[in-house]
Amino acid sequence: MKHRIIPTLLWNGFGLVKGSAFQATRNIGPVVPAIEVFKKRDVDELVIMDIDQSKCNLTEPDVLSIADFVENCNVPLAYGGGISTIESARALLSAGVDKIIINTHQYTKPTLISELAERFGSQAVVCAIDARKNAQSTFTAYSHCGQKNESLDPLKIASQAERLGAGEILLTSIDHEGLMAGYDIELTQLITESINIPVIASGGAGNPQHCIDVVAQGGASAVAIGSAFFYTELTPDDIRLAFKKVKLPVRTVL
Repeated sequence: MKHRIIPTLLWNGFGLVKGSAFQATRNIGPVVPAIEVFKKRDVDELVIMDIDQSKCNLTEPDVLSIADFVENCNVPLAYGGGISTIESARALLSAGVDKIIINTHQYTKPTLISELAERFGSQAVVCAIDARKNAQSTFTAYSHCGQKNESLDPLKIASQAERLGAGEILLTSIDHEGLMAGYDIELTQLITESINIPVIASGGAGNPQHCIDVVAQGGASAVAIGSAFFYTELTPDDIRLAFKKVKLPVRTVL
């Protein structure tokens, strides 16, 4: 399997934002120009997360805005935020979204995963897990964009998602998110060694070596990157070249 490079865009319903550890977000610009940039850089996929939907537990994604984003995107796009019903998922997929991401609602309604997988296929269903280390040095899953402690082991959530039909896991370390100091290898390895579906590692990328480490040591199938693409000169080609140098399979761009 070739390892994917996936920029992550955090959207608040008005524009793109970025912060660290899911806190203190600041505006970084409109969505469409960012999509245009990444489209030209030939990334493997794009992720758009509506963080206001997640924080406020809203249940109606802004399908019209997402349709506008898709119109400007020629790479696979995954969207998450407020997907709580088959109808909202169908509307997004009809608008051109390739994958739907669920997080908060997998805790309140786990059967949503199997319902989505049965209707749209496992390849279209991504379960996002946000986790951080607790006082006992184990990991705990959070919902509502990192605002609510679910007091559950993320491994349990990942195993449940796989069993119910999810096609992959988007795993974010809250402790590492936005710091650009490296991924949480321990957390990533814990999940990848226990399930058989692909895991996208998110939270902490700052340079190509971080991406190599989370793939080679953590077992991730893909790397999701936010801050490093906006605040540094790092490009997808830099990561792609670094992967090739250490013989990690990656898509070749002509």
